[in-house]
Amino acid sequence: MHMVDLGDVALHYRIDGPENGAPVVFANSLGTDMRLWDPILPLLPAGLRILRYDKRGHGLSSCPEAPFGMGSLVSDAERLMDHLGFRDALFVGLSIGGLIAQGLAVKRLDLMRAMVLSNTGAKIGTAAMWGDRIAAVDAGGIEALADATMDRWFSKAFLATPELALWRNMLTRQPDAGYAGCSAAISGTDFYTTTATLRLPTLGIAGSEDGATPPDLVRETVDLVPGSQFALIRKAGHLPCVERPAEYAKLLTEFITQTGHL
Repeated sequence: MHMVDLGDVALHYRIDGPENGAPVVFANSLGTDMRLWDPILPLLPAGLRILRYDKRGHGLSSCPEAPFGMGSLVSDAERLMDHLGFRDALFVGLSIGGLIAQGLAVKRLDLMRAMVLSNTGAKIGTAAMWGDRIAAVDAGGIEALADATMDRWFSKAFLATPELALWRNMLTRQPDAGYAGCSAAISGTDFYTTTATLRLPTLGIAGSEDGATPPDLVRETVDLVPGSQFALIRKAGHLPCVERPAEYAKLLTEFITQTGHL
């Protein structure tokens, strides 16, 4: 585990794989930390240099004063990649991580050769919806949203498993201010116009039972990028890398091969 001090925020990150490996960056969802990707890493091909990090207000990263802007979250990823020498990378973003991917591709296409937009959208939800969630967290902490969040995140089958407790605990142990701050960033983001200007290999991944970013939203978003691909993982919700790791890793591996990233 490592920390980098970027001045206004200190980010916790981890790098796995050979120093000369093909660079891949993973950005996780609201309310999770970098461990979100643990289930799929052993299933990915050898030879990748994988960067994971906790966004501001999550995991072991610091939590600047909220609310946050999406520009700050994009800048965090940009500065981290510059600091660590990750260029020409495949960027995999899930949910808010997918928004970060879109913003970074527009700002610094030199850092990315391809992107995976997983369970995300060019715009997610409404300002009123996010305002309600921020108010709920301010009043009762993340615990007040935890059960409803699990229902949006996971399929009915997964909700009945003992593993659910792991992910519920991960959610409720994030800083309340970090969750609220990132919620504000999502609330103020609409990337439809800018994402439509992008021209890079793009794969969209959706879960058939995703209650947060439904498949139609993911498809609509990746369709903004000419030549993009779309894949639907059935019997999975908002975090298919958790529920269907083998299928998720297979899609990433095929995309990595197609784009010549290895």
